[in-house]
Amino acid sequence: MSVEKSRLVVIGDHVSEWTSNLFAHPYVQVGVIIFCVAWFALGLHAELLTAALSILAITLTQMVLNRQNDREAEDRKRDVAMHAKLDELVHAMKGARDEMAGIEDLDEEEIEELKEQAQQEIDAQGDRAGDPKTRATAKAAVEQATAKVKAKTRGRGRKASAGG
Repeated sequence: MSVEKSRLVVIGDHVSEWTSNLFAHPYVQVGVIIFCVAWFALGLHAELLTAALSILAITLTQMVLNRQNDREAEDRKRDVAMHAKLDELVHAMKGARDEMAGIEDLDEEEIEELKEQAQQEIDAQGDRAGDPKTRATAKAAVEQATAKVKAKTRGRGRKASAGG
């Protein structure tokens, strides 16, 4: 569901990107400092410089935030695409656990819990990680932990819908 940007917004995005990149350059920052020192050295009115720098700071902040929002939207789009590709690979691989597809939708705590449980089960098997029987046992432990986390998640969803 992509929203088409107006021509004015696209122009604003380009101006924000260009300005953000320009003012992030160290030479421009040094140039602003030199400009301010020269302003005071010439004895010009400090109030005018203060007002101009305040307006510049507010404008630059808004431009940087606009550019950051655009980057985050681009990153989110890439993340969603990457998860879709990984889910497709998990579903397509023989022997892969389908329940691992979409695990990124779980709460962070649940993912950490799942990871810790899997690591504990694998560590409990000892140094025989190359042994097929050990791998099968570890895989079963991870599947069991995944099922527990999913059951908790489904239980919360039912409670939330029954309570709302």
